[in-house]
Amino acid sequence: MLVSVLVTFLVVILVLYLINMLPLDGRAKQIARLVVIIIGIVSLLKFLTVF
Repeated sequence: MLVSVLVTFLVVILVLYLINMLPLDGRAKQIARLVVIIIGIVSLLKFLTVF
């Protein structure tokens, strides 16, 4: 379980880093970051058996 949480956390960090590297305007980057963070939080809550 701990490994799954760490892998999920690392994937979220990697995707956020890659979003920052994309040549998008500020609003699009902000929306993409928000979506990635929400998906990451939901998946971490699934691992912690909240849902």
